[in-house]
Amino acid sequence: MGYVQGMCDLLAPLLVILDDECLVYSCFTQLMKRMSQNFPNGGAMDTHFANMRSLIQILDSELFELMQQNGDYTHFYFCYRWFLLDFKRELLYEDVFAVWEVIWVAPRISSHHFVLFLALALVTVYREIIIDNNMDFTDIIKFFNEMAERHDVQHILKIARELVHKVQSLMDNK
Repeated sequence: MGYVQGMCDLLAPLLVILDDECLVYSCFTQLMKRMSQNFPNGGAMDTHFANMRSLIQILDSELFELMQQNGDYTHFYFCYRWFLLDFKRELLYEDVFAVWEVIWVAPRISSHHFVLFLALALVTVYREIIIDNNMDFTDIIKFFNEMAERHDVQHILKIARELVHKVQSLMDNK
């Protein structure tokens, strides 16, 4: 894969935290192996959007119905940047490292799809605002763009963990 837009967003934090350029290159190479499916022609975005659609439909039918009624933005394209960059542009720089660490270790601890639960947590945290303001697709994009770097990361991570456990419980009780 050659350079595609967004790679610099993934590389920059590694350059800041690591002093050794060889180590940065090695880490970036491994990161791109993990993230490459999110970039064009990778196919992961459609899967992320479909999974978000299913999760919201099951866990929050009221919000799902609002999304359908207000121009049907259940395609979840407003989450594109979140998935493409592991939430890098949504968070304060110092919070990016904490979130990335959780995302990267989550497959060993709780879920291979923790990014979905982070996205779901973001939507859940602002659920009442979305519903109370009867947001359509344009409104929700504008809202989340304006909220970038203003999120309570620890609260969002807590909600994401709770959502993982909730879905695991639902699956265990099937």
